[in-house]
Amino acid sequence: RMSRIDYSVWDHIEVSDDEDDTHPNIDTPSLFRWRHQARVERMEEFQSKGEEINKSLMECRRKLAETQKKLQELSVASSDDAKTELNKVQAEEKKMPWNVDTLSRDGFSKSIVNVKPEVGQETEEEKEQKHKTFVEKYEKQIKHFGMLRRWDDSQKYLSDNPYLVCEETANYLVIMCIDLEVEEKHALMEQVAHQTIVMQFILELAKSLKVDPRGCFRQFFSKIKTADQQYQDAFNDELESFKERVRGRAKIRIEKAMKELEEEERQKRLGPGGLDPVEVYESLPAEMQKCFDDKDIQMLQEVISKMDPTEAKQHMKRCIDSGLWVPNAKVDVEGKDEEPTYEEVKQEQEETKKE
Repeated sequence: RMSRIDYSVWDHIEVSDDEDDTHPNIDTPSLFRWRHQARVERMEEFQSKGEEINKSLMECRRKLAETQKKLQELSVASSDDAKTELNKVQAEEKKMPWNVDTLSRDGFSKSIVNVKPEVGQETEEEKEQKHKTFVEKYEKQIKHFGMLRRWDDSQKYLSDNPYLVCEETANYLVIMCIDLEVEEKHALMEQVAHQTIVMQFILELAKSLKVDPRGCFRQFFSKIKTADQQYQDAFNDELESFKERVRGRAKIRIEKAMKELEEEERQKRLGPGGLDPVEVYESLPAEMQKCFDDKDIQMLQEVISKMDPTEAKQHMKRCIDSGLWVPNAKVDVEGKDEEPTYEEVKQEQEETKKE
C-alpha cells in the first residue's frame, strides 16, 4: 500500500538551473545564445550522421536482396561452374556487415530450446510394446518412486532418474494402484495414487508448455511447494477423483474375476448332457427337491407317478443330462408300466447340488 505524498516538503527543495547558475560578471543573454547555438550544431551533426547511417542501411538491404536472389538461382543449378559461383556468393554473404536486417532472419525469430518435436501418432501395438519394454527395464525404479512421500524426495529421485518422467511411468502407476486396491491394500493404494497424480501433473505441464517433461518437472515441484490454495485444491481434487476411479475399476475387476471363477466352477459341474446340476435342481418342483434332499428314491418314484407324463419325462431327462442322477436301467416314463430305478451319483455332486 502506497503512503500519501507530503507535498509540503517540496517548498524546501532548492531548484538548481544551469542557465541561472552563472557568475554575476557573465553576460547571461550572450551565454543563452552560445548554448542555443551549440545545441543546434549538435542536432545538425546528429541528423547528418543519421542520414548517413540510413543510407548505409538501405545499401546493405539492397546488396543482401541481390545476394539472396543470386544464391537462390545458383542453388537449383547443378553445373560445376554454378557450384563454384555458389561458394563465392556464400562467402560474400558471410562478409556482409551485421545489422538488424542481416541478423533478423526466420531462424532467429523464436527460441526452439527444449521444445518437444512433433512425432507421428503411435499405433496401439507400438504403445503396448513400448510400455512393456520400459517396464521390464525400469520396474524397480518406478515402484520406488511410487512409494515416496515428500516433495523433495520425489524431486531428487527424478533428478537422479529423469528417464522416469514419461507416460509409461504414469501408466504403470495407474495399474499398480488398481492392483493394490484389488488386493485390499488401501493405504498403499492411496500413497501410490498421490505419486501417480504428481507424474500426471508434470506431464500436463509439459504439454501446456510444449516442452519435454524431463525439462519441466523441477518447475512443477517449485510451483506445488509454493502454490496458493487454489492450485493445491486443484491437485487434491484430482487426487481424490483418481482414487475413486481406482476403486471403481478395482470393483469391476473383482466382479469380473468372480464371474470367471463361477463360470469355471460351473463348467466343472456340467453333466453328460451339458446341464448344470445346481441350475436343474433349482428348477425342479418342491416335491422333487425334497426327494433329492432326503436321498429317497421311493419318494421320487411316487412323485413322478403323480405328475403329468410329459412333465415327468422333461424333469427326469434334465436330471440325467445334468448328472444329478444316473439311471441304472431304461426308464419308460411315458407309459409308467415299467417301474424306474436309479443309482445315486457321487457324494461330491450331491454336496454341490445342496450348495
